[in-house]
Amino acid sequence: MQKICTFVKRIIKQKQVALENNAVKKKLFDVSLLKRVFVFARPYRGSFILSMFLTVVLAVISPLRPYLIQLTVDKYIANQMVQMLITITIVQVGLLLLETLFRFFFTYLTNWLGQSVIKDLRVAVYKKIVRLNLAFFDRTPIGTLTTRTINDIESINDIFSEGIISIVADVLMIIAILGVMFAQDWRLTLISLSPFPVLILATYWFKESVNKSFHQVRNAVAALNAFVQEHITGMVVVQAFASEKRESAKFKQINKKHRKANIDAIFAYSVFFPVVEIILAISLGLMVWWGANKVLNYEVTQGVMIAFIMYLNMLFRPLRILADKFNTLQMGMVASERVFKVLDSDDSIPDHGTKTAESMRGDIRFEGVWFSYVPDRYVLKDVSFHAKQGQTIAIVGHTGSGKTTIISILNRLYDIQKGQIKIDDIPLADYKLAELRSRIGVVLQDVFLFAGSIYENITLRNEKITREQVENAAKMIGMHDFIMQLPGGYDYPVMERGSTLSLGQRQLISFIRALLYNPAILILDEATSSVDTESELLIQHAIDKLISDRTAIVIAHRLSTISKADQIIVLDKGEIKELGNHEELMRQEGYYYKLYTMQFKKEGAAQ
Repeated sequence: MQKICTFVKRIIKQKQVALENNAVKKKLFDVSLLKRVFVFARPYRGSFILSMFLTVVLAVISPLRPYLIQLTVDKYIANQMVQMLITITIVQVGLLLLETLFRFFFTYLTNWLGQSVIKDLRVAVYKKIVRLNLAFFDRTPIGTLTTRTINDIESINDIFSEGIISIVADVLMIIAILGVMFAQDWRLTLISLSPFPVLILATYWFKESVNKSFHQVRNAVAALNAFVQEHITGMVVVQAFASEKRESAKFKQINKKHRKANIDAIFAYSVFFPVVEIILAISLGLMVWWGANKVLNYEVTQGVMIAFIMYLNMLFRPLRILADKFNTLQMGMVASERVFKVLDSDDSIPDHGTKTAESMRGDIRFEGVWFSYVPDRYVLKDVSFHAKQGQTIAIVGHTGSGKTTIISILNRLYDIQKGQIKIDDIPLADYKLAELRSRIGVVLQDVFLFAGSIYENITLRNEKITREQVENAAKMIGMHDFIMQLPGGYDYPVMERGSTLSLGQRQLISFIRALLYNPAILILDEATSSVDTESELLIQHAIDKLISDRTAIVIAHRLSTISKADQIIVLDKGEIKELGNHEELMRQEGYYYKLYTMQFKKEGAAQ
């Protein structure tokens, strides 16, 4: 049932992808956003300056080769200067090699710069994500965050490798070529460039079409990631309710939108590049038509005509892809806007505390606590209780009564709206957040195990914990012999979410993990539910070991497992209905009495 509820929540979050994507509007070039991106390039300012220097060098070198060919034809070939012809040919080859070398360094440097920036940016985003509170994840699909951390940040790389630096390089080269062409023959230049208004119109159409398509592609990628992640995680629900066809149909629709967006972009490319080729052909034709007459009349040399053909080809080469590069830059800006939206999120638990928790005893006080996930819809209402050091407090109640919420706010996964929670008479907010959580051990009903070895899952890759400590903890829990029977023992690989282990085994591993961190407060959230009798006996033994000399808060559906608790809190719709030990509550014959007798009747009927 819990998996089904979790899956439904994820589906609701997935629906919010469309809302988020619709909120991203196409906008003009955002300089302030570009400045924020370049903040991450500051550690690599030397590489950035060098890449900009190379753009100037390439812009100067590019027009030299056509000019040298013009000089060769008009002067050295025409005058049969064989020795100079050999010399200038060697110079041209050397210039070509030099330009190739510079272009290699330029391409490598801009890509290296982009990869370095996104490496730092991806680390910053991940650090931000792991510090966000759970309310953020309640309303944000995991697939969307995956897109932000991987796809969108990868697009920011294009700002450096194919975006701003590359665009500046192309613009400088265009300016240099046009300057040389006008200096050589302004009339021939104007004739050659007369089709350019058509090229400008085609470029504008291409830029707008591709930009719109890329927006649709990015939104479709986010939707695909969210849908696939949600449904693979919830595959047990999909198959249990035989909804494979329905979910496949939904996926087909999302994938269809992704395909259409890509095809729209391909169509724009398929139209634009042939148009550019036609305009280039027209420009060359006009130049040859007008220039041929001038050559015959000795007003223009043959070398100038040959050079102009090269100039036009060099001019159209960057013009072909300049609009595409601008779109790439703009998509990088859109991606950066989404990434910075995550970085700017204030959905994190304030961590301004100064108190350490090394000497925490575990005396817990809830004083008039009110809490809501959604404003004005309180899940907990005026909850007050006192758990003394070393006591075991049990919390019972129907599903949705607020049991799990109490342990979530005790661990400061969420902050309360009213009242106060104290540990050892110190408000929670006064503790350093990491210190507080390090002294509270949590064992959840649905144990999450990462892909890795059993040892790594127990220690959570904490290098301060030795293997000897792990083995001693496992022996205390009664899990050591089982682990040693597995291939590789503690190095046995656990598949994603611990699928190679039973629910009880995963639960016991989480107990070892909790015991190793030696918490002052232990939280057990329905730790014995949904396991077989043999596993329950092992788990109960582990619980007895864990709660010894610790303050423990236990949530359990099976009331028989909490009868020895020092206090039992009975919750209903977020309010404490009864408070006392098992004998006291049974004598009252109230809410707890009804729950207890009802459960035993069900268990007796089941037997």
